[in-house]
Amino acid sequence: MAAAEGRVGELELRAAIGFNGHVPCGLICHPDKEHVLYPLGCTVVIQDLDSKKQTFLHGHTNNVSCVVVSGNGVYVASGQVTFLGFKADVILWDFQRKELLARLSLHKGKVEGLAFSPNSLYLVSLGGQDDGSVVVWHVGKREAVCGSPASARSAGSATVVVCSSRRDEMFVTAGNGTIRVWELDLANRKIRPTECQTGQLRRVITCVKMADDDNYFYVGTSSGDVLKVNTNNKLMTDYGPQKEKFSSGVTALLLLKTGDLIVGTGGGIVALCKGSNYKVMKKIQVQGAVTSLTCRGQGHQFFVGTNECQIYRINYTAFKEELIAACHNEAVHDIVFPLGTSDLFATCSKNDIRVWHTPENRELLRIVVPNVTCHAVEFMSDGKSIISAWNDGKIRAFMPETGRLMYVINHAHSLGVTAIAATSDCKRIISGGGEGQVRVWEIGERTHKLGEVLKEHVSAVSCIKIKKNDRECVTASLDGTCIIWDIVRFVRNQMILANTLFKCVCYHPEEYQIITSGTDRRIGYWEVFDGSAIREVEGSVSGSINGMDITSDGAYFVTGGDDHLVKLWDYNEGAVTHVGVGHSGNIARLKICPGKKYIVSVSADGAILLWKYPDLH
Repeated sequence: MAAAEGRVGELELRAAIGFNGHVPCGLICHPDKEHVLYPLGCTVVIQDLDSKKQTFLHGHTNNVSCVVVSGNGVYVASGQVTFLGFKADVILWDFQRKELLARLSLHKGKVEGLAFSPNSLYLVSLGGQDDGSVVVWHVGKREAVCGSPASARSAGSATVVVCSSRRDEMFVTAGNGTIRVWELDLANRKIRPTECQTGQLRRVITCVKMADDDNYFYVGTSSGDVLKVNTNNKLMTDYGPQKEKFSSGVTALLLLKTGDLIVGTGGGIVALCKGSNYKVMKKIQVQGAVTSLTCRGQGHQFFVGTNECQIYRINYTAFKEELIAACHNEAVHDIVFPLGTSDLFATCSKNDIRVWHTPENRELLRIVVPNVTCHAVEFMSDGKSIISAWNDGKIRAFMPETGRLMYVINHAHSLGVTAIAATSDCKRIISGGGEGQVRVWEIGERTHKLGEVLKEHVSAVSCIKIKKNDRECVTASLDGTCIIWDIVRFVRNQMILANTLFKCVCYHPEEYQIITSGTDRRIGYWEVFDGSAIREVEGSVSGSINGMDITSDGAYFVTGGDDHLVKLWDYNEGAVTHVGVGHSGNIARLKICPGKKYIVSVSADGAILLWKYPDLH
């Protein structure tokens, strides 16, 4: 066994459902027309457009804040955020080999923007608000040429950088009330800025696009208009639309070969505008504010990324949107498979529950309940309903095919419902609340009534598991106790005490032992019969353990938590056999699918990661 020899295997990441739509210009179509790149947490995902196969660039220590691809498609560069006062790295990657070439670290706090020069000689990086500098890097030598403060003291901070289309020595930075054209003097290792004059207009610049012939560039503003600036005399030549400005600002721009513009706005409008007078010729509405617009090839097809983490494909001729990827844009709280099938699973988050199709990693159903958060979700074992626990104190049940609301139990708990489970005969639901009560609900054909209230816990119930025979259940709570209840006579059988906030609990399939974990990072094995401790193993080096699941034969279990690692354990040895690295947020829950094909883990950054279950023979 790998664990006995001290070698720990790596879990293979099969797919990631997720896209960080909050990164400006984060979605990029590669010049080879076959791949798109986008950030997800601290990884950059490269996805093949036809086969949907994904590869991942791992290397950042915190969330990726910008991504850029060189004009020839050879290099990828990405920047990250970090904690105040620490260095934020820019990483240079080889696209073909998908490997890290160099770490370029000078900026502090955040890398705001990146741009490759047209012949990929230089990489220009722009630091965030707390850094405020612009640095030119030599790509071949992997070292900095020179740097300078990005904007004048009187002006606001710069947030966008874009290189010239023809000359390697020229680039533009723009931001709050500032547009500057820079020239690189390589002999003296200096960069010299020229401020662009916009006359009476005062604008906050959100995006910049350079024309192919380099004579002028367009900038989009938060006021909802587009400015055209001459590169040679640094003067604004015209702007528009004069009257009907775009609502919520222009957030992304695309320049077509015809001279026309495609404009993306904060209101979710993608509009085709005449280059001469900025008149809108065609427009469509997408969900969320547009944060990325990227061309495939000559612009016959382009992709749109929004801050609600949706990716759309739009054909230029038809100008109709087609949703190609959607994912959670808030922290995901729970993941659950229906009884006996691995093809579907459900996840829940703020505002919604989503049902996913595993083989294609696509969303089948979205159940939206606005402005409330779903803490836990469960499929009834007959497959006829999805039951869910919400922070407004209600238990809601939905049809799994249509998402239609079947019934609501109002005022189920006073401080929100935090955990939920259903018996295998589908006649009872057991729920736990933020105030620590455990309640048993009798569910009939058309009725649902409160059967019993079990008051023992004094803090929120975090996890409920029921025995296969429906006669006993175990509840874990943040008050440091796990209680085993008799749910026929409604009395407490055993109580387990530990100096921790329990986050998760699992029955061993043979149901004579339970395993627990929580904020003390230890995994405890306990006897069900008398509640005595069998053993304890160190589950994680840092951060609490929030989720665990055990295989159907009880030989292995998985854990995940605030250390962002998915760990597969040998149950009897109490040792880690495999580790999965890929999450950049705290892992909330994880499950081994029925049939042991995959492990699915969900995290606070909205990502759903599918890992291949390793071959352990």
